[in-house]
Amino acid sequence: MLKGLIGKKVGMTQIFDEAGAAIPVTLIEAGPCYVTQIRNKEIDGYSAVQLGFEEAKPKRLTGGQIGHLKRNELPPLRFLREFRVKDPAIKEGQEIKVDIFEVGDRVDVIGTSKGRGFAGAVKRYGFRGGPKTHGQSDRWRAPGSLGQSSYPSRVFKGLSMAGRMGNKKETRSSSIIIKIDTEKNLLFVKGSVPGGPHSLVEIKRIS
Repeated sequence: MLKGLIGKKVGMTQIFDEAGAAIPVTLIEAGPCYVTQIRNKEIDGYSAVQLGFEEAKPKRLTGGQIGHLKRNELPPLRFLREFRVKDPAIKEGQEIKVDIFEVGDRVDVIGTSKGRGFAGAVKRYGFRGGPKTHGQSDRWRAPGSLGQSSYPSRVFKGLSMAGRMGNKKETRSSSIIIKIDTEKNLLFVKGSVPGGPHSLVEIKRIS
């Protein structure tokens, strides 16, 4: 059965348990989503459910996208994502809401981390930096020596160097659902999740 939704990160707050301890939580507006297509092994070679999220203006979609959604009389939807499911037990055109989850479920939250632009090794990887004495007035935040000597006389790929920081797909694994607001389609997930406010996320329950 399908145990996944598309949503948007609202922001972070805190709630208090019975003992009065503060629990940091992330609010996610999960759904409502629509089943736009069901893929099966006989036709597509794999089993999955395609969900659509967030209505958009028709002019924002291509003719092919609008026709794809009109098959099941669905409104124009901005985001489409697939969730691998062996036995969907649902139909195309069906509306999926946040009530498919339960308090205490463990979920993987997938999102795109905040982009930090081009960053040096000190900010990107937490390098200590060089000494601030003996004439090194301009080398405090340099990564230091990275290359080899006469052999192989090059820098190996994959080393921790300066480069683009953030703006990549990340997964926060095994997060616990603390609270569910079915009226506002909100999930309260313990801890932080990738991305900034209003960024798109996928929520998948761990089977």
